[in-house]
Amino acid sequence: MSELLRVEHSAWPQPERPAPLPAPHERARGISVTDRALYRHGEGWVPVSGEVHYSRLPRDRWSERMRQLRAAGVTVASTYAFWNHHVAERGHPRFDGNLDIGAFVDEAAAAGLDVVLRIGPWAHGESRNGGFPDWVQALPVILRSDDPGYLDLVREWFGQLAASLGGRARPGGPVIGIQLENELYDRPEHLVTLKRLARDAGMSAPLWTATAWGGAQLPDGEVMPLFGGYADGFWVDPGAPWDPTFRAHYFPSHDWDDPGVGADVRASQGFAAASATADLHGFPPATCELGGGMATAYHRRPVLGGRDVAALAHIKIGNGSAWQGYYMFVGGRNPGPDLQETIDTGYPNDLPEFGYDFHAPIGQSGDLADSAPLLRAQHAFLTAFGDRLSGMSSALPDVRAASLDDRTTLRWALRSDGAEGVVVISHHQPYKQVEDVADVQLRVVVGDTETVLPSRPVTVPAGTLARWPVGLTVGRARVAWATATLITVLSGGPRPTLVLLEDRGVPAEIAIGQAGPQVARPGRAPLRFDDLDVVVLPATDADRLWVRPGSCPELWLTDGELAWDADIAMLRDAREAHRYDPHTGEWSIVTGAPGGPGRVTATGSAPVGVELVRPPVAPAADYGFGGPRHRAPSDETFAERAARYRVQLPATSLDPEANAVLDLDWAGDVGRFLVDGRIVDDRFWDGTRWSLSLRDAGATPTSEITVEVLALSPASTIALATDAESRRADAAATSLRASLRLRGPWQRLA
Repeated sequence: MSELLRVEHSAWPQPERPAPLPAPHERARGISVTDRALYRHGEGWVPVSGEVHYSRLPRDRWSERMRQLRAAGVTVASTYAFWNHHVAERGHPRFDGNLDIGAFVDEAAAAGLDVVLRIGPWAHGESRNGGFPDWVQALPVILRSDDPGYLDLVREWFGQLAASLGGRARPGGPVIGIQLENELYDRPEHLVTLKRLARDAGMSAPLWTATAWGGAQLPDGEVMPLFGGYADGFWVDPGAPWDPTFRAHYFPSHDWDDPGVGADVRASQGFAAASATADLHGFPPATCELGGGMATAYHRRPVLGGRDVAALAHIKIGNGSAWQGYYMFVGGRNPGPDLQETIDTGYPNDLPEFGYDFHAPIGQSGDLADSAPLLRAQHAFLTAFGDRLSGMSSALPDVRAASLDDRTTLRWALRSDGAEGVVVISHHQPYKQVEDVADVQLRVVVGDTETVLPSRPVTVPAGTLARWPVGLTVGRARVAWATATLITVLSGGPRPTLVLLEDRGVPAEIAIGQAGPQVARPGRAPLRFDDLDVVVLPATDADRLWVRPGSCPELWLTDGELAWDADIAMLRDAREAHRYDPHTGEWSIVTGAPGGPGRVTATGSAPVGVELVRPPVAPAADYGFGGPRHRAPSDETFAERAARYRVQLPATSLDPEANAVLDLDWAGDVGRFLVDGRIVDDRFWDGTRWSLSLRDAGATPTSEITVEVLALSPASTIALATDAESRRADAAATSLRASLRLRGPWQRLA
């Protein structure tokens, strides 16, 4: 007989205490904070923030991206305001076009999103000089300090930013949080000064935040500490293995600090080595930078799968996270040349000049990554159960992994308030995958109640991300336990409908009230109980599952993409779409709204011609180093050695009204995408597809589209992901295939 895996509810160690923020004169939007949780109008609230950089997106995409964020279950749009994007020349600030931060805040608010502004002045974000304009960088002042000369520059910048915001960053407006600086480790007094300067300029919010990783010294009571965590990072040296600071994020833990994030830049900026001790300063554990993907540096090009991203976020829920914040959630492109982090500007890495796709859940072209449906389901859960989850402490099981090399022990935790609970299983990690765990039965002890689930031992497969209810009250019913993942609760019917999702490979069971467990056969029809309907969707529906939030949440299934703002739902590129009616327990086929398209349509992909205009010249093994890290090739190297391909597109695809995406399957070292001879995008090859919106790239019906690809030397020692490593021979010769997708229009739904 198998040994039961045990966890016991651990009560909060002390009574709940108010946090130091919001300050009395900055309270607004019903936001309050304690040392356990965030609250909105007195109800527990787990914000989900997604980083999106307005200045790295075309302005006419803002509305679409905000709707996509809302559909992903994100509730807060977070963004840097890059000083160097706005004020390249002193005395000539720009806040027009895609630099109009006030208009961006309005777009977010119209989609029903709150906003967190990260105002710097130093931002990083892989930006040149960390976001300082060159003219600031060159002045004889001590940057990122209380040097009076530097503070005069900050006053000027904050004043320009506040003027452009036009009062939007004041209590009661859509801006609920302001982050000061970024990755500032040992100057707490400077954060206090920056907060004063921001207020003097006319910017304030209920929440003031600062990044806290690396053992940052923060001023007590002034800022809410926010943490992060990445599955992998480009900032590791090329020959280094998967770093322990990344690996640790895949284990149940109550440690919130991450000394690895920004460690290389910390050293280059002259800060001391990091401590691994996190101080919450009387606030709940919250994150602002859970890796939504990863950028590629020239020397190191990690590629993460969708489940790698989702597992990192999921385990933080079990660990007790009160705020799920992602960096990045939306990819983009730098708004001009020479705006990227480079070794030549004193930073440790060479980044692409334009491309900032980040392999984010919503990519640079607007496509959804494999991580998107997995995160969407997690966020639906946080929306539905965040009011309860915020009051639940985290308890770790009796038996946990013995080391970071342990891949056999089940990774799980319990969130519970002493009555209700959620078992959070996050049994996955990248690269060296965990093993299936056989004969699993869990013993959950909450007070005097002991719950054993499932009814008989099961095997938990590698890759399982599950949220199993224990003693959960839904309406007048009590779910004693279930072995299917919590998604949401629907109202609007004669009884509530609990929506669960089958965990692949795990038999779904459910026990209601005092009755014994029964098999919960997955399907789309509800299981009927006296006071509760239960829909257990099959695992095969996971990628098709959408939940529209609101006072009456809606459950959708579609093979297309849904998006919505505060008022309307829209659909594109679908063969079918169905919406569940909790009143009848049936699914209806969704059609377009009156006056719009009468049916749901999908589009396909077609190959396009690619002509090799100039073959590649044999590449060098490397192009120099900055310490142990490779430098990217120069413009001169491209001119001398890159292959040149002409992409032959039908004129209709270049029509400004078309929503065409060009997919490039390529191999090489570095690629550049040119429109009429002008570089508009670039990428370091990592084995993945490169997708570009032709409209966003500025292509017109008369444009000439060219792709330049520099070959990768077989002797190069840059670090490639496994799939790319197996294709080094292709990269040495370069290759390029192209296909075109014409996206259907967004259709407003009835």
